[in-house]
Parts: sequence; structure tokens; C-alpha cells
Amino acid sequence: MKTFVIINPVSGGKRQDGETLARAARINFPQADGAFTKYAGHATELAAQAVKDGYEQILVAGGDGTINETAKALVGTRTALGIVPKGSGNGLARALGIPLPYEQAWTALQKARPLSCDVGQANGEYFFNLAGVGIEAQIAKDFAEYGKNGKRGRWPYFKLGAKEVFSYRPKTLRVQYNGKDEILTPLTLVFANGTQYGSNFKIAPQAEITDGKLDMVEVQNVSKWKLALAAPTFFSDTFRPIEVTRTHKTTGAVISCEGEIVYHLDGEPKVTQNRLEISLLPHALQLLVPHGY
Repeated sequence: MKTFVIINPVSGGKRQDGETLARAARINFPQADGAFTKYAGHATELAAQAVKDGYEQILVAGGDGTINETAKALVGTRTALGIVPKGSGNGLARALGIPLPYEQAWTALQKARPLSCDVGQANGEYFFNLAGVGIEAQIAKDFAEYGKNGKRGRWPYFKLGAKEVFSYRPKTLRVQYNGKDEILTPLTLVFANGTQYGSNFKIAPQAEITDGKLDMVEVQNVSKWKLALAAPTFFSDTFRPIEVTRTHKTTGAVISCEGEIVYHLDGEPKVTQNRLEISLLPHALQLLVPHGY
């Protein structure tokens, strides 16, 4: 099978891993071509050219942002996407059962099978795991600013998150979905195609990437002590505290509020004004998943 490999050498804040990843790729896919990403958006350019050149599968080593960039070019094509997780959280990879050690991930891709997966859209831009409005989007924005100094990784993310928990003031949103029209003031409002942010923090444990629906999860603006008590349940596959979260299956939603709306797509922060439209493209991406998934 004609294969192209894309590697982000700085994903997860580990700059020394690029050539190590490349050697492992060559061992498992000796006939593959490939390239390192050099700047934001480069993965999209590389993947688009690989599709034009007739590659049947594109394997990407990187975090959720790099995966998002690569997958954008593959939506609606027959070229399959394979993932080697090298980010801080690796939410989509964990949801799909892809091994986190890169050696095992490359090996697993040799026997992986293509699965037709859903693709989310927010104001016309794709997301493949999660999109959200609220505190998580603000944390993503803070993290992106912090990362301009070259500081990435899990600890800075959690540190910024802890700071926002005590200072964030939720916005009041008008949310239209499933024929309903509600006024909400959520701590965060998540549209989940996959199940988790990463690090096994499962915001939507019942989400399925092939069911033609998004799980819309509202984390309510409850007291800090209720959030603290509820936090361990987000590492569970089943139990959720009723007074903290509400979940609805939907194919889309329209979110409105006056002024700026900060949101994120697979952890990458975005900003729009007044209106954010969420929609879904069923079975629009061929995604390589481990044998037995």
C-alpha cells in the first residue's frame, strides 16, 4: 500500500524525538515516503499533496493539533489516516485504543483496518475529537499564548487550568439543538465525537465516532466543591454526577451570544463573534484503527 508519513518533531514538547520517530517509521514501513512538519499548517499542505499524488494511507506522528491538520486534507477522500500519538494528551488516540508507546503504535498500524468515521464542523472548520465553548476553550487559548515561549507539555496545561477554575466567569449562551431553544450559562459546553480530552479524562464516555451523532455535554456552573467531588468520575466509563453534567445526542447546534465567542477545535483555540454553528459530516473520514477495535 502506498504510504506517506508525516512527523511533527516538536509534538509534546520533545524536540529530540523527530529522528527517533522517523527511524521507527522506516523499520515498520520501509517503502514509505515522508516529511517533517516545519510550521503551523504544514501538515495540511503535506497531506493534501500526498492525496493528489495517490497515496492510499497517510500516517501522522504528533499531537491532536497535528492530527487535526492532517485529517483536514483527507475528509471526503479514500485516503486513510493512521495515528502515532505524540502529544500531551492524545485524546483521539486513546479513544481509539491506539497504543501510546510509539514503537507499538507503528507496529499496530501495520495490521490496522480503515473505519469510516464522523467529522464535526464548527463554523465550517473540521474537528475530529472534541470542540468546545467555555473554560476549556479559554484554557486552550491561554495555553497557546503560553506555548509561544516554547513551553508546552502536560504540567503547564494543568497549571493554567487550575488558575482558570478559580477566575473564569461563564458567559450566558443561547443554544439551539434538537428543536430546542435554551439559555445556558455553562462552565463548558462540549461537542464530542470522541470520548476524551486525553490523559483518560473522559468528558463523553458514551460518544461513538461512527454513530452519526455528537454528544453535547454541558458541564454546569456549580460550586467549586461540587466540581472537586465530581472530578474523579470523569475518569470513569459510566458514572456521571447528574447535578454537574447534562448530555444530549445531536447532529448539530447553533450557539449565540453578544460579542466574542472563544472556542476550540481539537484543542486549538479559535475566536468568532456572536454565533457559532456546530454540524456533523457522517462517515466522512477513513481512520485506521487497531485490530479488534
